[in-house]
Formats: sequence, C-alpha cells, structure tokens
Amino acid sequence: MSEMLPPPPPPYADFQPPVDPQDRTFATVAHAGTLLNVLGGWGFVVPLVILLVKKDRPIVRMAAAESLNFQISMIVYALISLPLLFVFIGWVTLPLIALLLLIMPIIAAVKTNDGVPYRYPLTFRLVK
Repeated sequence: MSEMLPPPPPPYADFQPPVDPQDRTFATVAHAGTLLNVLGGWGFVVPLVILLVKKDRPIVRMAAAESLNFQISMIVYALISLPLLFVFIGWVTLPLIALLLLIMPIIAAVKTNDGVPYRYPLTFRLVK
C-alpha cells in the first residue's frame, strides 16, 4: 500500500513582510501608553494621538485602533459597574476592570514588540 503524502503548503504561508522598526515601536507605544490610566484616566490619549498622527501606516493604525477600542470598552464596562456597586456585584467587577486595564496593555505591548498583532478580548470594535 502506498502512503498518502500531505498536500504541500500554500506558497508563502509563513511569509510576513518585514515590519519597519519605527512602526513596531509606535505600535508598542500605542498599547503601553494606555498605562497612563494609572495617572488619572488619560490612557486613551496616547493611542488616539498615534492613530491620528500615523494613520497612513497600517500596522501602527491597527495597533492604535485596537488599543483605543480596548480603552473605550473598559470605560463602558466601568460605567456599567458603577450602579452595580449598590447590588454588590460592582465590588467584584470594578477591581477586575482595573486589573484588566493594568495587565492587558502590558501583554499587548510585549506581543506587538515581538511582531505579533494582538487583539484584546472583550472589546467592542468601534474604531476601525
């Protein structure tokens, strides 16, 4: 009996075009800059500025839009959690949101710096 060989991979399946180091840096800063939330809730400013300034660079635009969408989503979740403080569910959800706001941008910045596009979970995709 003859053994069946697997089909050949599609051409250039693993090929990704090289990323400009400056684009990778801006994409990483778009994620890491959201840690300014610790200083008073200004985390959305960094990805917004990067999105407006570097909108012609697709990798930077994608990272900044994803980061901005995450920040908007977390603001919405926090606003929903505030009235829930009266029924004690908010005492659980608000710390979880704060933890997500701290941990997720760090993970995203590391992945982006490694050249892997990152998509945040639990995020509304409002900004394209």
